[in-house]
Amino acid sequence: MDFTLSIQQKQVRRMARQFAKTELADIAKEIDEEGRFPWEVVEKMGPLNFFGMQAPRKYGGAELDTISYCLVIEEISRVCAAMGLTVAVHNSVVVYPLSRFGSDEQKAKFLPSLASGEKIGAFCLTEPNAGSDAMAIESTAISEGDSYIVNANKIFVTNGGVADTLIIFASVNPRDVKKGFSALLVERGTPGFEIGLLENNCGVRANPVSSIVLTDCRIPKTNLLGREGEGFKIAMAALDTGRIGIAAQAVGIGQAALDASLKYAKERIQFRLPIARQQAIQMMLADMGTMVEAARLLTLQAAHIRDQQGDLSGPSAMAKLFAARTASKVASMGVQIHGGYGYSKDYPIERYFRDARVTEIYEGTNEIQQIVIARELLKRGED
Repeated sequence: MDFTLSIQQKQVRRMARQFAKTELADIAKEIDEEGRFPWEVVEKMGPLNFFGMQAPRKYGGAELDTISYCLVIEEISRVCAAMGLTVAVHNSVVVYPLSRFGSDEQKAKFLPSLASGEKIGAFCLTEPNAGSDAMAIESTAISEGDSYIVNANKIFVTNGGVADTLIIFASVNPRDVKKGFSALLVERGTPGFEIGLLENNCGVRANPVSSIVLTDCRIPKTNLLGREGEGFKIAMAALDTGRIGIAAQAVGIGQAALDASLKYAKERIQFRLPIARQQAIQMMLADMGTMVEAARLLTLQAAHIRDQQGDLSGPSAMAKLFAARTASKVASMGVQIHGGYGYSKDYPIERYFRDARVTEIYEGTNEIQQIVIARELLKRGED
């Protein structure tokens, strides 16, 4: 196996790393504390095609391979996990399913503005009574002439507060949700469309997570993504790809926590020596570095499998599960290395600690990933 990145992949990583360093590093703490979405940074991301990484070149996208995509998400998240999340969700669960399942007319209408970053995308599946159990959705899309009348209450929508183009999941058959489970493209500003209050979240606070409410919202049938009843298939395909993006985000957070801990351990003097000279600290750093590298390799392996059109469910679930656990564990160990200072907002490790935790929840909890992995292992055993 060849683990060497191509020249293009190295260039993409270098560009993303430089951008994060120059445009995000100085404001990451500020926008976290304020819970502010940095539109000024988004405007600079557009020309670099960060929002079009998963879009075809025909529609203004970069059409990057998945490994390059993961490298970008990792580098941005290493500095600002909230913006890494914004870019990951926009690309993997909006641009990608639209590129794969959309009609030519839908692609021509929606993809150029999404790829340029002029419009931000959001994926609306979760509801008050439907989280891990997606089939429990209560949103409806009732056929009326050449439109659907949509009523939906979606919660915890990443990018929700700033999204212009959203994929809304609802059932066209309320009596049989499974049979009617469908995906609709909905535009902000449509009559009956309302953005709820922003969530006051623990971490990734610069990403505007909100509820989205549709009340008797008339959506043209031309905005149906795929066919009626294909919504669950579309959602799962999007989430398989999305989990790779979240894994890359988690790797970036873990790497940031490791970087901060190494720096602190070299500078902090106790017993007349830098604590980096203490064996107990060295062991913690060794474990942290090993876990981050293992998470990175699992993530890049999943990305490679996707680029080879392989079966993605198991590898993406493994990458997401392990990378999310790694981010949380490494950030926690980083706080411990910092001691009392690790609990202070004056040091970035506390932000990494808060940001890491949610990677174990969104786009499929750890427990859901374990179920997916177990199913794939059991199938493999039957072959």
